[in-house]
Amino acid sequence: MFGLEALDLARMQFAFTISFHILFPAITIGLASYLAVLEGLWLKTHNDTYRDLYHFWSKIFAVNFGMGVVSGLVMAYQFGTNWSRFSDFAGSVTGPLLTYEVLTAFFLEAGFLGVMLFGWNKVGRKLHFFATVMVAIGTLISTFWILASNSWMQTPQGFEIVNGQVIPTDWLAVIFNPSFPYRLMHMATAAFVATAFFVGSSAAWHLLRGKDNPAIRTMLSMAMWMALIVAPIQAVIGDFHGLNTLKHQPAKIAAIEGHWENIGDEPTPLILFGWPDMKAEKTKFAVEIPYLGSLILTHSLDKQVPALKEFPPEDRPNSTIVFWSFRIMVGLGFLMIFTGLWSLWLRKSDKLYTSRPFLYLALWMGPSGLIAILAGWFTTEIGRQPWVVYGLMRTADASSNHSFMQMSITLILFVVVYFALFGAGLGYMMRLVRKGPKIDEGKETNDGGPGQKRTPARPLSAADDDGADSDHSLTKEI
Repeated sequence: MFGLEALDLARMQFAFTISFHILFPAITIGLASYLAVLEGLWLKTHNDTYRDLYHFWSKIFAVNFGMGVVSGLVMAYQFGTNWSRFSDFAGSVTGPLLTYEVLTAFFLEAGFLGVMLFGWNKVGRKLHFFATVMVAIGTLISTFWILASNSWMQTPQGFEIVNGQVIPTDWLAVIFNPSFPYRLMHMATAAFVATAFFVGSSAAWHLLRGKDNPAIRTMLSMAMWMALIVAPIQAVIGDFHGLNTLKHQPAKIAAIEGHWENIGDEPTPLILFGWPDMKAEKTKFAVEIPYLGSLILTHSLDKQVPALKEFPPEDRPNSTIVFWSFRIMVGLGFLMIFTGLWSLWLRKSDKLYTSRPFLYLALWMGPSGLIAILAGWFTTEIGRQPWVVYGLMRTADASSNHSFMQMSITLILFVVVYFALFGAGLGYMMRLVRKGPKIDEGKETNDGGPGQKRTPARPLSAADDDGADSDHSLTKEI
């Protein structure tokens, strides 16, 4: 059907499930650190705005965390069901790395998550803050191990092959493989940027609808400071990551650039736009800037970038896809930098919270970080093809022996269940965002702690349609 085989459907299923999954950890990583900062600022300044923002975003964090855990379990099962040959070949490396993630990160997150979400009125302030920090650290440790495993598949090191199986010989080389530091920094920073624009978009939505209070303004201010500082840093990290990829995966860079052949000793131009045609082996309608490809990728005006025709056709990634996915990621990155700079200019003129054109831009930029993450992952993973472990095992040799019918049924079921389940979850999370932080202006409040009453940070506690925020009515639900 449509020229597809069981292998194609297995790849589509994995791509579909990981595309859903990666959105949740990205926001989880960013929100966990954001919550730690909010609680730390509240403890330092005693400004109730930070406390109220903490309670608001902790509910959204909890819903997002739950969906991330559920979608992550599916990913692990697919290694055994759809990619059993890969598991047999490289399981001695990927298995322990994922196990370390569970033992060090997931247990840490799960252990302190309960204290973080339900312990506000039951433990002291410092202990609660410690729990929040531990959850934030746990999300970063999880990122460490997941990226170590995936990076090893991109640039495998520290192993030998015995009887058709990978045997680790140097775990430090396995973990700290050549692409790992760049990919770890790139992904962690992307999570922070994506969360900043998610938070900023939420604040802009409320300001555009006339809900202007210190909490909303603080949300927008903190988000734009993060965008202003971190988005340019991400561009620098991306440049170093590109140089590393050029060294270890030159075919991927050639596909990203849509660069088919070098002419004599001429420097490589940068193709801004075009349509790479894999059959014709050329990029049609190319708009080029001379020398710029060499300057960006080699930091030189005379060095050439490897071209796709230097690699056998069976070893070339699909340039049509990665060419455009990369440009979507980079284009959104430039928009993020522009948004941060515009916010700085408006901040100086005291118009950050009142400029409607800027607020509309901030609103529409809300999903930009997540879209950029997806585009980046498509670039990375499709650019690795046709290898599942780069240079060692082809994707065609890694899949299980399933029929086309079996893969069709499971793919359809995944699509239906995911859109129903996670669609409902995302809808509920957006419902929480639309309600906004609740501020008890002019009312006596307390700071929580042992024996104190305060709105419990439970996800479902924000589902009250009438907007009531009574401590007594909430505590009766417990």
